[in-house]
Amino acid sequence: MSLSTETNAPRRLIRAAAPVTDALTPLAEPALRATVGLLLVPHGYGKLFGGLQGTADFFASVGYEPAFALALAVGLVEFVGGLMLALGLLTRPVALAVAVFMANAVLFHAGNGFLWTQGGYEYPLMWGIAALFFAVRGGGRFSLDRLIGREV
Repeated sequence: MSLSTETNAPRRLIRAAAPVTDALTPLAEPALRATVGLLLVPHGYGKLFGGLQGTADFFASVGYEPAFALALAVGLVEFVGGLMLALGLLTRPVALAVAVFMANAVLFHAGNGFLWTQGGYEYPLMWGIAALFFAVRGGGRFSLDRLIGREV
């Protein structure tokens, strides 16, 4: 077959799965965006509604200053930003804020090695890369950004 007649679509290994994968493909990206956003929310909730001073005290103990302002910023990124990311509202700037926060978390945990179960950076790295994906790609077809016709 000549190059001029080839398509870009790869041949399916399991052709019988095509109806399912074709139906679910448009939902994969918004499902990932919603998952990444919603998994941040409880972390921010805990900081903003009951643990803000404790978070600030921890930040101060490891040298992050101004500790209270940073604790508030992290709580807002996780809680409000998580909700916004899940909905696809201001997706790119919110996802960038999450990615920056996770980059700092990677650096903080790097001394413990890779595995999260040993206090390592595995989990914030994965979360940060997922957020970076949405910082680059935006909210996508099923986002509030697309619904209102504005993408930052």
